[in-house]
Amino acid sequence: MAREENKETVGPAARMAAAVAKRMRVKKGLTQEQLGAQMGYSGAAISAMERLLHPVSDEMLVHLERILGGGTGIFEEMRPLVRLEKLPEQFRGYAPIEQKAVALWLYANHVVHGLFQTEAYARALIAGSYPEPTAERADELVIGRMARKALFDRTPVCGIELVLDESVLRRQIGSEEIMREQLVYLAECARRRNVNLQVLPLDAGLGGEYAGDRGDLNIVETPAHDRVTFLEIQGESLLITDRAKVSTHMQRYAKIRAQALDPRRSLGLIEDLAGVRR
Repeated sequence: MAREENKETVGPAARMAAAVAKRMRVKKGLTQEQLGAQMGYSGAAISAMERLLHPVSDEMLVHLERILGGGTGIFEEMRPLVRLEKLPEQFRGYAPIEQKAVALWLYANHVVHGLFQTEAYARALIAGSYPEPTAERADELVIGRMARKALFDRTPVCGIELVLDESVLRRQIGSEEIMREQLVYLAECARRRNVNLQVLPLDAGLGGEYAGDRGDLNIVETPAHDRVTFLEIQGESLLITDRAKVSTHMQRYAKIRAQALDPRRSLGLIEDLAGVRR
């Protein structure tokens, strides 16, 4: 909803996008109504965007590039910056590090890791969170989460290791169909050459050890070949660069991975839960 107070929360990238859009619109001699008609929006929507009453959306940037960009790619380049501003505050510092990663070591024991979520699964999670987001905010968060998947096909290739607790696979999110789609997608991801996906079974603790008892873990190797740890819980986050601490996290991750099923058995379990015939 377009509100005056929205101006206070609009980030610099969205402000720049609005200013450039207005300048290029005026240069082309278009009214707000004319530009809106070409983009599939009302003139009021264009006015709200330019006045920062309704921050520019990812979809709107696509149309602005088509109508006003003139082949410059200027609005296309703004898209990741605007998306970054709309991510949860605790995630903004980590997101650029993740996208530039050389390698990732991930462990998730509550829900499917964000990088591996389908759109429907992500939407069910986000819409069902507390406090409940508005439909518009939910859309922004889903778009931001799906944009992270560019990492899978990026050049240079990023090596990704993910260990999922078996409880994650069995926890129904959204609906049975949404969960089945999510499991099928996990199986597809597991077959990627740059992905190693393993499942930590429910009986991993029967031997008296359970390395995954401390919760989710994200370890990143940067282009400079430094390693950092990112932790997130209850809307709070921690980015750890201390080498000794990150080394401990890496060793703990190795323990988690050692207690997990091997990749072939892990894929088989995921396919069985998804009802996929092999």
